[in-house]
Amino acid sequence: MRLFFAVLFLILIVASVFAWRLEPAAVRNGKTVLTWTTDDNPNRRAQIAPFEKAYPSDVVNLDPNNAEVEKVIVQSLAGVGPDIFDCYSPYQLTSYVRAGVAWDVTDELEKHGVDVRKLTWPAVWPDCIYEGRVYGFPANAAVDGIWFNKAFFDQAGIPYPRGSWTWDQFVTLAQKLVRHDASGKVTRYGMLLDWHMTWPQFVLQWGGHLYTPDGTGCTIDSPEAIAGIQFMQDMVYKYHIAPDAIEEAAMSGGGGWGSSGTGVITLFEGRRSAMALGGRYWLCAMRTLPELRVGATECPYHDVPIFRGYGKATLINRNSPHRLEALHWLEYEATPEYSELINEQADGVGPVMKYTETKKFLNNPKYPDETYNAVWAKMQKLAVGDTPSPYVNGETADRLIWNQLDLIKANLKSVPDAMHDAAQQINAEIQETISESPELRKRYDQAVGK
Repeated sequence: MRLFFAVLFLILIVASVFAWRLEPAAVRNGKTVLTWTTDDNPNRRAQIAPFEKAYPSDVVNLDPNNAEVEKVIVQSLAGVGPDIFDCYSPYQLTSYVRAGVAWDVTDELEKHGVDVRKLTWPAVWPDCIYEGRVYGFPANAAVDGIWFNKAFFDQAGIPYPRGSWTWDQFVTLAQKLVRHDASGKVTRYGMLLDWHMTWPQFVLQWGGHLYTPDGTGCTIDSPEAIAGIQFMQDMVYKYHIAPDAIEEAAMSGGGGWGSSGTGVITLFEGRRSAMALGGRYWLCAMRTLPELRVGATECPYHDVPIFRGYGKATLINRNSPHRLEALHWLEYEATPEYSELINEQADGVGPVMKYTETKKFLNNPKYPDETYNAVWAKMQKLAVGDTPSPYVNGETADRLIWNQLDLIKANLKSVPDAMHDAAQQINAEIQETISESPELRKRYDQAVGK
């Protein structure tokens, strides 16, 4: 296995050097060229324009083709990496910091009067703050609420949902909105959700956690975590308001940016469900369909209103020869212009909290039908970010959980058995990780009292 990764590493280095030779020069027309590795959301280009206007000595080159963690790390270590790159989870941040490619900007941001903790949403701090040190600035923030198709509610004579509500209330409503054809086949579901994306929400709301507080063990098989995942399965097989894996695959359509792996956004746009669980960033796709009349309300809760928050942050390549110029981008993300642009684009919500309290955000005259922006602001204030374990690769842990979730969704495995297997596999990964790192081994032993 190690030989495989070594060969893969060499291949990536060769490919990276080749790609570097094709990239534009570091200076163009007397301006510093900053390469930004991020996703291919069409809004990214519009986010560059105000920056280049504010910092006329800099120009940004967008690189959406090398956004994978492995590519960023390999290219950065080889000296051909991006100047700035986006980080989408605390697991990714841990990888970047340990690989030595994320620049610790704690002191630099303090010199420029930028305080991440005072300005931004706490749920996104884990994407840029690692063990008390700051490695970037949040680029946006997100939380999942309930989207609903107004036309289906109007046809059924059902009032639009609003305010705080429980999952029990949600199920009762969703069952009223399911429709069948003459043969009994479901033509419209009450609920859609991306299992791979939203499972942490249900674990959190039922009081579960992925890891112990010190991160030394996986607790995805706790009674609370199992109860949360069980509710996800119940929405399919007990309450019959959501599709199973086969039904969802049969309905799925085309992709494009913004479509999840299972095409949940596409399916909701295609009127295959009355409601769906998703973030404000869905509007980036749904605004292109003016005939689709949608509303949004709070995600239901189990015991108390609490929501899983997420988003992304922008980091600076520690090996970049343009680190100081790259700081300009982090300063830009802290400006009102940037947050207001993110809010208007509906790319989640802007990273600086106070700009979701403005009249322009709550009632943007450019989008008069979007009367639900206060919903996103309220949920974001109650949002909790993911907590990683320092002893295991987060993407590996996600993959192991996703494998079990696929079996649960297909009704091929019970929730307790699946979560027990996931916990065992992740704990095995923890032991393997610490066995290969004396530093982590020492830290782990201290944590567990050995």
